[in-house]
Amino acid sequence: MKITIVGAGLFGIVLAHELSRMDFDILLIDKRDHIGGNCYDYLDDNTGILIHKYGPHILHINDEKIYRYITKFCKFNNYKHQVRALYNDKIYEFPINLSTINNFYNVNLHPYEVLDFLSSEARKDSVPNPQNMEEKVISLIGRPLYEAFFKEYTTKQWGKNPAQLPASIINRIPIKCNYDTNYYKKSFNGMPSEGYTKLFEKMLQSKKISIQLNTDFFHDRDYFLKYDLLVYTGPIDAFFGYEHGKLEYRSLRFEEELHYVDDWQGNSVINYPELKYSYTRICEPKHFYPERWNSCSKNKTLIFKEISFSNSSGDPYYPILDKNNMEIYRKYKNDSLLYDNIYFGGRLGEYKYYDMEDTIKSALKLSTKILMKYTGR
Repeated sequence: MKITIVGAGLFGIVLAHELSRMDFDILLIDKRDHIGGNCYDYLDDNTGILIHKYGPHILHINDEKIYRYITKFCKFNNYKHQVRALYNDKIYEFPINLSTINNFYNVNLHPYEVLDFLSSEARKDSVPNPQNMEEKVISLIGRPLYEAFFKEYTTKQWGKNPAQLPASIINRIPIKCNYDTNYYKKSFNGMPSEGYTKLFEKMLQSKKISIQLNTDFFHDRDYFLKYDLLVYTGPIDAFFGYEHGKLEYRSLRFEEELHYVDDWQGNSVINYPELKYSYTRICEPKHFYPERWNSCSKNKTLIFKEISFSNSSGDPYYPILDKNNMEIYRKYKNDSLLYDNIYFGGRLGEYKYYDMEDTIKSALKLSTKILMKYTGR
C-alpha cells in the first residue's frame, strides 16, 4: 500500500515513521527545501550556534509515554525555559511570579499573600461578567499588570486589541506564588542535543520512506491523489480552494542580528510587551544549548527579533480561534469527512494550536487509526 504524506513537519514525520514500521510505502513531500517544518534547525557556520530558523521550539512533556517515545531517537539536554519581560525599561520575570509582583508593585509579599493581593487589585475594576479578553484578564489580575504585560503584547501578537478578542480564549493566567522561574509546568523540558533536524533524520531512516522536497502538492495534486491513501497536513482551507473563505492566521518574521559579544541579553527569550517596540520578543538561541558554548565562536552571538503580522503575505503560524474562523473551519471539517482515503492532520490540517507534545500524540493516534483500518492491528 502506498501512502502520500503532505508536509514534512513534526506531525508528518512521526506518522511516516510509524506507518513505515508496518511495511507501508511512504512518500513524504514538502514545498520547502528541508524537513522538519517549523521545527527545522541548522548550525550557523559563522558562530557555531544551533539556530531554530522559525523561532524557538522547546519540547515540554507531561505524558510519560510521549517522553519515552521521542527520547528513544536521541539524547536531550536539560534546558529549562525561563522568560523575562522588559517593561518601562525594567526586567521582570515572566510568567508572573512572586518576584514579578514584588518588583512591579514595590512590595514584599509572602507566597500566601499573593492571591488575596491580586484579588484586591482585580476588585478595583468591577468586572463581574467579562465580555472580552481585556475584561477577563483584568478580572483575574487587575488592570496594572494587564496593561503592563498583556494589553500591548496581545495587540502586537494577534493584530487585535484585547477588547476585540473573546473572553473565552483566556481561562486562567498562570501565576506562581513563589519564586519559581520555570516557564512550563511539565515533567520534562529539553532540547535534542544534536538539534531537531538530526532527530528527524533518524526518524526517517527507513527504506520504506521516500522524501521529495521543493514539491508543491497543488502543482501535481491529481498525481498525488492517485496514491492509495493521502494524509494532508497543509492548510485545510487551501485544500478545498478556499470555498468557504480563508481561515485567519498570524505569521512571523525574524530580524537577525550578529553581535560581537559572548552574551547579548543573558537569557534565551525576553518579551517586549510595549507597542514602542515593533517586535514581541528577542530570542538569543545560544542560551538553549549552554552545553555547546565551548564549541561556539568566541565573542559572537546571534539574536532574533520576532515580529508578528497577518499571514496574507507570509506562512501561517498561529490560528486565530475566534467565532468566525471556527465556523469556517467547521464547514471544511464537514467536507473532509466525505473522503474515505484522505486524512487531515496537524496544526494546519486541523486548524488547532498544537504544542509539540500534542502534535506527537495526534500523529500517533492517526497512525493507530490507519493501521486498524487497513491491517486490523
